[in-house]
Amino acid sequence: MYIIKNLKDLYEKIKYLKKTDKKIGLVPTMGNLHNGHIQLILLSKKYVDITIVSIFINPIQFNNVLDFKNYPKSFEEDCKILKNNKIDILFFPDIHEMYSNNLKNQTFIKVPKLSDIIEGQYRPGHFQGVTTIIAKLFNITQPDFSFFGEKDYQQLLIIKTLVAELNYAIKIISLPIVRSKNGLALSSRNNNLNSKQTKIAPYLYKIIKQTSTKIIQKGNINSIEEIIQESKILLLKKGFSIDIFNVYHYKTLNIPDKTTKKMILLASVSLGRTRLIDNKKIFFN
Repeated sequence: MYIIKNLKDLYEKIKYLKKTDKKIGLVPTMGNLHNGHIQLILLSKKYVDITIVSIFINPIQFNNVLDFKNYPKSFEEDCKILKNNKIDILFFPDIHEMYSNNLKNQTFIKVPKLSDIIEGQYRPGHFQGVTTIIAKLFNITQPDFSFFGEKDYQQLLIIKTLVAELNYAIKIISLPIVRSKNGLALSSRNNNLNSKQTKIAPYLYKIIKQTSTKIIQKGNINSIEEIIQESKILLLKKGFSIDIFNVYHYKTLNIPDKTTKKMILLASVSLGRTRLIDNKKIFFN
């Protein structure tokens, strides 16, 4: 495994790989790796010759300074995981390498509409930060494929839109949510839960599943609002604070209407200061 920290060395490596016609896969991460990341790496290996994993905690996608400072870091352990899974290149730049100019003067890339709704309403500037760093990583690594989890579903749609509208010759491959045995979606932020919150957190997915089942059983768009409200009450009783818990059109993220056959339930809640994101598809026959 090559550990590359500066752009010049990585550019030279990518140039060589392109000359040898190697297929390149990129798995962008912010570190603190877990089994979800490992599954993305294993998926990459099925598609490409060279797997690049990036670790970079991107400051411009955090709209909360404390959240940025407290984001869990475990570089030495991450390196062990990556070596054990035989990745080819770890790209580990510092902030100055990725943002050589003052951050206030940074050129930003934004996907309109999708970046401003739902999660974007609660985290202004977040998705602009995501799309900016992803575009930079795409430009730097020139991958043929890039791999993302479906837990951050809105983010996944935004990145797919970015690729299509900026004409990147990159195939985006998504991985279904990887969960712990109790159903909790794996996330680096789960490490910030205390012991009490760790016991409560799995109820999020349990309530999501119950809600999805009720919606399918009712089979009536008019009943969705009532079902959603009942589920929100259950979440509040368990101790969650709720930003988002609703159903949306599977592809556009518009509010569904009577013609909508494919929906997704998106949840963004908090336990204490820890934000938990999850979702579940709801498809009608």
